[in-house]
Amino acid sequence: MHTNTYLPDEFLRTIEQILPSQLTMDDFIAACQRPLRKSIRVNTLKISVTDFCQRAKENGWRLTPIPWCSEGFWVEPEDFTTPIGNTFEHMTGLFYIQEASSMMPVSALFHQQKTAFESVLDMAAAPGSKTTQIAALMNNQGIVVANEFSASRTKALYSNIERCGVRNSALTTFDGRVFGEWLPEQFDAVLIDAPCSGEGTVRKDPDAMKNWSPASIAAIAQTQKALIESAFYALKPGGILVYSTCTLSREENQHVCHHLKQTFGDAVTFESLASLFPQAESALTEEGFLHIFPQIYDCEGFFVARIRKTAAVPAPQVTKRLGKFPFNKATLNQQQTINQALKQSLDIDLPTQSQIWLRDNEVWLFPQALEPMIGQFKFSRMGIKLAESHKKGYRWQHQVVTALTTGQETKAITLSREEARQWFMGKDIRPEQTATGQGEVLIQYQGVFLGLGKWVGNRIKNGLPRELVRDGNLF
Repeated sequence: MHTNTYLPDEFLRTIEQILPSQLTMDDFIAACQRPLRKSIRVNTLKISVTDFCQRAKENGWRLTPIPWCSEGFWVEPEDFTTPIGNTFEHMTGLFYIQEASSMMPVSALFHQQKTAFESVLDMAAAPGSKTTQIAALMNNQGIVVANEFSASRTKALYSNIERCGVRNSALTTFDGRVFGEWLPEQFDAVLIDAPCSGEGTVRKDPDAMKNWSPASIAAIAQTQKALIESAFYALKPGGILVYSTCTLSREENQHVCHHLKQTFGDAVTFESLASLFPQAESALTEEGFLHIFPQIYDCEGFFVARIRKTAAVPAPQVTKRLGKFPFNKATLNQQQTINQALKQSLDIDLPTQSQIWLRDNEVWLFPQALEPMIGQFKFSRMGIKLAESHKKGYRWQHQVVTALTTGQETKAITLSREEARQWFMGKDIRPEQTATGQGEVLIQYQGVFLGLGKWVGNRIKNGLPRELVRDGNLF
C-alpha cells in the first residue's frame, strides 16, 4: 500500500466536484493508495498472442486479459525471480511493459477502422509504448512519425523502437505545435498523448502531486489546446485524432476537446467510445469520451477522446528553410545488389513497401510511405540502418536482425540457455555442438533471433550493440 501517497486537500475537493455520482471518494482515495497491477502488451511484430500465452504458461506467469486491448494482459506473480525487464521475452521485444490504461488510446485510434492507415503521427511519443503499439497494429506497413520534444527521452524512444522490431518509423524532435504548419493534412491518424499534470499517475509515483496547483493546470491546458489545434491541422479530412492524458481534471480533458470544437466548428465530430470494450459505459461521458477514475478498472487515471475531422481547414502558412537532404535513393541496380548480398549472407529478404537510400557508405531502409514527406520536414532518424559498405561487401547492422528476420532464416546458430545469457552480457561464444563456420551469422535462442555474430577462428565474436549489453541477473 502506498499509504504515503500525497493527495493535496484542494485536489481532493476538485475531484469530489467532478466524480460521477456512482463513485465514492473513499474508493477513489483507496485506489490511489494501491500499487498498480503489473501489465504487459504482446508485441505481435515478434510473436503471436497465442504463442506468447504458451510461453507465459511455461514460465509460470498468470495472465489476465485487459478488455480494451487484445494484446494486453495483467501479469502475475508480482515477485519475479528475475526482474521482468531482464526476462528473455522482454529483452528480445516479445512484449512491452506498459500500464494497462496507456494501451487504450491506440486501441481507440484503430477502433472499427475499416481501411489501413497509411500515415500516423504520434505527437508525444517517448518512451515508445504507443509508437510500438501503433506499428504493430499497422504490421510495419505505412509510416508512423514518432515525435518527442524532450531530447533526454529520445534515447529510450529509439531503443524501444529497435527492440520491438519496428521498421516503419521516422523520428522527429520538435515542439508538437509545429506539425500543423509544416505538414498540414498529411496524416490519416494522429495520436496526441498530451503532456499533463499527471493526476492519474499517483499509483506508480506517490509524489506525482507534489507540484500540483490549479495555476499549473491552467498553464498546461493552454499548451494542450495549442497542441490539439496543431494535430487537427496535420490531420487529413476524414482522418481520426485521438487525444489522451493521464490526468483527471476537466480543464485538461473535456475542455481541451471542446476548445477544438469551438475553434473548428462542424469540421470536428466527437465519436463515442461506448463500444470500445464491454465495460466502457462505466467511464463514458455524455460526449462519448472515456474519463477513467482509478477505481473503475483498477488502473491509472486516464482520459481518451476520439475525434474525426470531417472537412478541410486552412492551416497557418510557414516559410520552410530546409537544408539539403543528405540521402540519395538507390537505383534499381543498387537495390538489387544489396538485396542479393543480404540474402546470400544471412538468408534475409528485404520487405516490400520499403526503399533503400544511401548516405556516404551507409545503407538505409526507409518506409515507402515516408517519401511524400521527404523535403517537407526534418527527421532525426528514418527507417532502419541496414549496413555500412566497404571494399569487400557490407557490414550488416543489428537492426537487420531485430526488424527483418521472420524466423524462417537458415543461416543461424542456436545457443544454449547459458550461451544466450553470455551473449546478452556482451561475451563471445564458443559453441560446442556446432561446426566452425565463416563470416557473419545469425544468433538465435528458443526460436528468437538475438543478433549478429561473426566467426573468428572457433569462436563467434559478439556483435550486440554496447548499449544493449546487460551486466547479469538475467533469465
